[in-house]
Amino acid sequence: MTDRQGTGPQGTGPQETGPQGAEEQDRLRDRLSADSLTSRRDYLRVMATVSGGLAVGSVAVAAGVLPRHGDAKAAEVVPLRVADDLPKGRAVTFNYPTEHDRAIAIRLQDGTLVGYSTVCTHLACGVLWREERGDEGQLYCPCHEGAFEPRNGAVVQGPPPRGLPKVLMLEQVDGSVWAVGTAYSDESPVHAACRQLNAKDAKLGQVACPKTVRD
Repeated sequence: MTDRQGTGPQGTGPQETGPQGAEEQDRLRDRLSADSLTSRRDYLRVMATVSGGLAVGSVAVAAGVLPRHGDAKAAEVVPLRVADDLPKGRAVTFNYPTEHDRAIAIRLQDGTLVGYSTVCTHLACGVLWREERGDEGQLYCPCHEGAFEPRNGAVVQGPPPRGLPKVLMLEQVDGSVWAVGTAYSDESPVHAACRQLNAKDAKLGQVACPKTVRD
């Protein structure tokens, strides 16, 4: 990598950044990108955690003040077309299930389609897709060096206490990609789909869902 030059801190002339300096600049750029994705609601969640501890944040979530991703009412969770086509190795960001819930859909290199919330489970910074990280790419939070596995959203690095909430994705025969539901960090897609189906139509949920996941 060609070294870049800049002005030294004391105005004493050019200063070489080198590969390490370039890496720091890339890291700063990632942090700025993550910060730009963090909404006012997310900052309120951060402040509740920092000022009062995790207990305050948990109580706020339980009370509905700071809802988790996917906590929208069942009536609000409707299919959303997020892309006409999504090639391998590419990703698209969108808001789902509400305009306040940031999410991402990713097509892995083997064709698998996955979707997640892009709000880090540590302190709600914006999570970025980095195809060049790891063997299959990585969901990366530059605020505190958190990282998540792209196939299941599990934590693979850093301080996040749990994996990313999932967004249930569907591909139509015309190649279009749709978000059709959400799942919490520790919830299976089947359980999540049945939970939302039961909230909309309990009778239909009784018929369509296995007994073990009806509740």
